Amino acid sequence: MLPNDEIVDSRPLCGFRVVELAGIGPGPYAGQLLADMGADVIIIDRPLGKGAMPHGIDGRGKKSIALDLRRPEAVDIVLQLVSGSDILIEGLRPGVTERLGVGPDACFAVNPKLIYGRMTGWGQNGPWAQMAGHDINYISMTGALHAMGQDGQPPMPPLNLVGDFGGGSLFLVNGILAALLKAQKNGQGSVVDAAIVDGVNHMMSFIHGMAGLGAWVNKRQANLLDGAAPFYRCYMTHDNKFMAVGCIEPQFFAEMARLLNLDLADFGGQNDRSKWPAQHEKLAQIFASKSRDEWEEIFIPSDACVTPVLDYEESICHPANAQRETHKMGGAAPNGKMWQHPQSAPILYGQAAEINLEIAQNGRHSEEILRNLGFDDTKIEQLFATQIAYKN
Repeated sequence: MLPNDEIVDSRPLCGFRVVELAGIGPGPYAGQLLADMGADVIIIDRPLGKGAMPHGIDGRGKKSIALDLRRPEAVDIVLQLVSGSDILIEGLRPGVTERLGVGPDACFAVNPKLIYGRMTGWGQNGPWAQMAGHDINYISMTGALHAMGQDGQPPMPPLNLVGDFGGGSLFLVNGILAALLKAQKNGQGSVVDAAIVDGVNHMMSFIHGMAGLGAWVNKRQANLLDGAAPFYRCYMTHDNKFMAVGCIEPQFFAEMARLLNLDLADFGGQNDRSKWPAQHEKLAQIFASKSRDEWEEIFIPSDACVTPVLDYEESICHPANAQRETHKMGGAAPNGKMWQHPQSAPILYGQAAEINLEIAQNGRHSEEILRNLGFDDTKIEQLFATQIAYKN
């Protein structure tokens, strides 16, 4: 044990500092991923009541300073932070940070090694760069949304997981970490242009690959993984809940058939598409005969790839997740309950320190951050009094 029982933070990004210009969705979640891995993330917030949003779980483990970036003195504070940081994340429309005075050129002037991460829907250039949009709009332009849902019905949005967080946050972090490695080698910073449409298009590689192999058709609910196959879809149970069936491989399909007491001679071959409509009806009738929990007891010890469909509250308590401690409770949420924090992912073996579950509050750390930048008490109070900076 170290002196005074000091615990060393062994997370891989410990010692790296990130400046995050406050936003919503994929930018803050990218910052959360970096914070979970040990980075010191400082959010540049607007004061509450001036268009700022309170932070949710994507604000955990971060610090917040509230500044009015319309004021040159506030911009100078951001650039002072940037000068000692490794990464900046922003999710504003192209050109906004340049107009504020904290664009790439201004930041590289004070820190040539900076990784400047830019998160947009349509990218930094192109005919739609300045157009507004949300997750549903971005994935609608990639072919992903078109493939989701029932044939003959409108496509079904997959929450905002595919666009904002899959094609957005994860690709932004991937680019940031690659650029960070480059900067460690040659001392040169980079601009990371992460566009949600680019990321989702990239994630469609598998579908384009299947199509090139003749194994995917451009029609909703007509393919292996889009709900057409009776062995890869969900079925309602007797208690109006659902089971997810995913037995693609023949050995898993055979195991499902065994546990359902299916007569395969009568049921028909797994890949006989002419039989699929009747097979779907048969499986729907069978699953409707028992409750979800009853089916779980039947299937869980097996390799049939049949699992219960849980809601987000049930999933936390399910043994498959609870035994891996996939969630932790920490702090009081505005709804009166405790925050349910998903654990950091992926798991790095030998990582000693726990993630910080404290949610950053807008301006909570303004005074601390200013003092660490070398401002004295008189100057700090002046910044607050003139509403260049704010504290909570």
